[in-house]
This record gives sequence, structure tokens and C-alpha cells, in this order.
Amino acid sequence: MSERSFVMVKPDGVARGLSGEIISRIERRGFTILAMRKTVMERSAAEEHYGEHRERPFFGELVEFITSGPVVMLAVEGSEGAVKALRDMMGTTNPLDSAPGTIRGDYALEVGENVIHGSDSPESGVRELALHFPGL
Repeated sequence: MSERSFVMVKPDGVARGLSGEIISRIERRGFTILAMRKTVMERSAAEEHYGEHRERPFFGELVEFITSGPVVMLAVEGSEGAVKALRDMMGTTNPLDSAPGTIRGDYALEVGENVIHGSDSPESGVRELALHFPGL
């Protein structure tokens, strides 16, 4: 049984030249990258992607940030438990609480610009991959 996840190097990570390092970590862990592209996310896609946060006060800032520059989008596959393993590799959403050795623990300093996004469940992975990599 395998699981798929949507992973995105956010604009701050791309601007800092961290895409290659992050992709290398994912590959070295044993995940397969099924698809990858660098793009500036369209506002409508960002609003749909973060739709569950629409009523939260930070929604507008989140959409502004994620559309502010290029991102690297990845469709990633691994064995059962892959989504959790990727989330563990990323570290907690607040990088100040992330352990050293995690992506956020090593490279991020604030919640709003925390270098990487990853699906938070297999179901979110299916939804996010359908949005960003239709037909995959």
C-alpha cells in the first residue's frame, strides 16, 4: 500500500535557494517524486488550497505570501505512513518548536514563512494533488 502527498517549497524557501536541499532530503529518505514544477501559484488556486482557513484572520496574509513568488510543487509517493513521515521530516508548523534536523528546525524562523508545506493527511494529499497536479 502506498500514500501520496503534496509537498511545496514555499516562496521563502525558493528565494533562499533551499529547494534542492529539501528535494534531496525527501529523495534520500526513500520517497519517489512523481511530478515536480516551479511556478507562481495563482490566487484562485491558493484560495482553494487554503480554503479551510478562509474564515481565519490570517487567510489573506497566507494567500498573499504563497502567491508572492515562485514555489516548487511536488507530488511525492511512499509506502503506507508516508504522509506522517513527511510531516515528521518537516517539523512543526511553528519552526521555533521544531527539532534540529527537521526542515523547519534547520531553515525556518517564523510561522508565517516556514519554508515548506506538506499534506496533513492522506485525504488532504488526494485533494491537494488533484488541485495542483490534475490527472496524476
